[in-house]
Amino acid sequence: MKTARPLQPSAALSCLGFMICWTIAPLYIKALTGYLDSWTQNFLRYGVSFVFWMPFLIAYALRNGIDRRLFAQALLPTAFNLAAQSFYAAAFYFADPGFITLVTMTLVFWVTLFSMMFFHEERRLLSSGSFWTGIVLSVAGVFGVVVFHPEFSARATLAGALLAAAMAFGWGCYTVSVKRCLGHVDARLSFSVITVYTVIGHGILAFLFGRPADGLNLDAARWSYVILSALSGIALGHVLYYSAIRRIWASIPTMFLLLRPFTVLLFSSVLFHERLTTLQWLFGLLLVTGSGFFIRAQQKRNAA
Repeated sequence: MKTARPLQPSAALSCLGFMICWTIAPLYIKALTGYLDSWTQNFLRYGVSFVFWMPFLIAYALRNGIDRRLFAQALLPTAFNLAAQSFYAAAFYFADPGFITLVTMTLVFWVTLFSMMFFHEERRLLSSGSFWTGIVLSVAGVFGVVVFHPEFSARATLAGALLAAAMAFGWGCYTVSVKRCLGHVDARLSFSVITVYTVIGHGILAFLFGRPADGLNLDAARWSYVILSALSGIALGHVLYYSAIRRIWASIPTMFLLLRPFTVLLFSSVLFHERLTTLQWLFGLLLVTGSGFFIRAQQKRNAA
């Protein structure tokens, strides 16, 4: 039986670090919506992450060599990551960060569902009351958060909700494909290769559908938004998250993620004057609680 390891200072700092990173990243993405289209924004942000990780990839290759099969194995996760990130960035052009972050919490459901489809040991969750409770609460929660939005009938709100939901679906595919295709590979190495592929993909999409030249018109402040959102949301956030999992298993770090919609909303209310109605708050709590039940079901399965 696996038990959670004590929350050592290094693990606590990792948890705090990825929470800060994944709280501020969506705020910077939203702040850039008035200056860059979503395709260009993704290209520039992943370009910064590419520059950040490339020295590690080169050093690793010179020291240890890289199995050529890794580059083929990374193609499927990259495709899902490319789609999920495209949907995610686009959602901020239609809705505010807190609302988007709440809807994307449905990714916990998709990760659990796809894990059951591809890993037989995960199918034990079908007999778990916590799993089915999580489904009911999550479905009710996301329905209420969207329907009781003050501008529910507005086309922009629906578009933002659909894009956020599509991102959650894509992220579920991405997470399970990483486990299935790259589970045997050092996370830093696999993430570096995926970053290289993803920046190439975003570059192609930006030149086909976006306006990459707009990046030349950004002032120093907006470029700092690009760099900070790339480092926090892509380059550092993932590493800190996996670092926390490596030190104390997944339970406590994942619980930290359940707080993310509320930390994002706290800052979004100040920066973008975003407000949720009372009913949205209630259904948002249902959604987060449902995600908590999925995590609880996983903990019970691991213990068994």
